[in-house]
Amino acid sequence: MEQDIAITNISLDLIGQARNFYQYAAILIGNHATEDSLAYLRKEREFKNCLLVEQPSGDWAQTILRQFFFSAYQYLLYQQLQNSKDEQLAAISEKALKEVTYHHRWSSEWVIRLGDGTEESHKRMLKAIEELWSYTGEMFDEVNYEQQAAAKGRGVDVSSLRNDWLKKIKVVFEEAKLPVPANTFQHSGGKTGVHSEHLGFILAELQYMQRTYPNAEW
Repeated sequence: MEQDIAITNISLDLIGQARNFYQYAAILIGNHATEDSLAYLRKEREFKNCLLVEQPSGDWAQTILRQFFFSAYQYLLYQQLQNSKDEQLAAISEKALKEVTYHHRWSSEWVIRLGDGTEESHKRMLKAIEELWSYTGEMFDEVNYEQQAAAKGRGVDVSSLRNDWLKKIKVVFEEAKLPVPANTFQHSGGKTGVHSEHLGFILAELQYMQRTYPNAEW
């Protein structure tokens, strides 16, 4: 029950972070855009997210490992983004960094607990690595809008985060007695709107109420 509450709180933190970014994006976009229109009315190809975060939760090992990979990335991203020339982005990132620090610590402890636990938990972690590792490289592949934001001092050169991220992963994997894959194929496309089949199911559930009852408010 304690861990159910913990991961629920992490979900709420991430929703809060998304809302902050969406609210600010809506202001920048104008033209009557809102956080709801950005979340509920865009089509699949209009979403620009890493493929990693749309992969299925799977069993507990896969849920934990996905969170660990992404939290380690977010930690490094927000560390730099809090120095953005855009004061609003910097403020959002500073608050989010405090939350992500906990997410990273919590997921790290679980990776170690499962990896260096029973034979069954170790086997499940190996399977999770096999399923998810090939989606991690995309986080550090810069696309044009990231390059433009970084050049203006508002965004982050995400390619510069790769080595520090890998160091964080290796430290935890070593304690968990888990191997770091080498020279594996990496998927890409999510950040340019080319997604896996899983995003369609996520959006169908997320957007159902708004598309069934247009302009409904709650």
